[in-house]
Amino acid sequence: MSEPFSLLLPVYRGDRPQHLVSAFRSTVHEQLRRPDEVVVVQDGHIGPELASALEKLESGSPVPVRRLRLSHNVGLAQALQCGLAACRHDVVARMDADDISLPHRFLVQLPVVEDGADLVGAAVLEVEGDDVRAGGGVLRVPPVEAYDIAATARWRNPFNHPTVVYRRSAVLAAGGYRELPFMEDYWVFTRMIANGARVVNIAEPLVRYRVDTGAYERKGGVRQLRSELRLQRRLRSEGFTSTGQMVRNSAVRGGYRLVPTALRRRAYRHTFTSDPATATELPLPVAPPWHRHPSAGRWVAPPAVRTGTEDEA
Repeated sequence: MSEPFSLLLPVYRGDRPQHLVSAFRSTVHEQLRRPDEVVVVQDGHIGPELASALEKLESGSPVPVRRLRLSHNVGLAQALQCGLAACRHDVVARMDADDISLPHRFLVQLPVVEDGADLVGAAVLEVEGDDVRAGGGVLRVPPVEAYDIAATARWRNPFNHPTVVYRRSAVLAAGGYRELPFMEDYWVFTRMIANGARVVNIAEPLVRYRVDTGAYERKGGVRQLRSELRLQRRLRSEGFTSTGQMVRNSAVRGGYRLVPTALRRRAYRHTFTSDPATATELPLPVAPPWHRHPSAGRWVAPPAVRTGTEDEA
């Protein structure tokens, strides 16, 4: 049985109008299975060009669009939390204002949610430069099995956040989005896993993820380090990680924030990405049946197809 779903799209003044138009059209107009509504969260004043682009997208959209205008910039966590409250449907798809969804994204992901998943992510093609439609890029495949997702989450984010589709009820049951700059998505995903959410990733890339020239520079610096250390303390206080894992993560992930940008880029690409030309071509996945692992006490997903080029981290 097909369920209606909402598309949640936060927009703030730093987004570029042409990127927003491409992201919106790819995730609405060009989808083989379109969302039933789009909820745009305007996080504070966005300027005339971005506002004009939004108005044109709203008027030309093939599905209803509702814009939630926040009087001032509140940050991503609060913007997403407000957007969740505004969504009419329990199934919600996330999207950033500068990436491209492939046309079959929701045709693949929604059946998995409808079959019992609470949180479904996917691989991405990471593309540098202005035109993310031009082809190429590097493949970033997340862990696909529930066991691996839970284990990876104790070390790094196991989901590519612009690809996720989730049940709003599962997000809210885990406490929803909470303020933690740069780490909002990762933190809510860990709490969903700890709360027993049924999670799965699809090894096929379903989003072209834009990486601009300053992306790796923004992954470092004192602000990133402070947020990283706050996250690690919170994961430990919540019982999600052990003291040893907190110390390891603080040292390794904290150190990553302080190394030169060129070294950070090389380390990231070597650890998390691969050349898509060498990856196995994947068919459209079928929604997996769920089973209960006898020792886990929670619903988990069975093994799923993965590429042969993924570097485990």
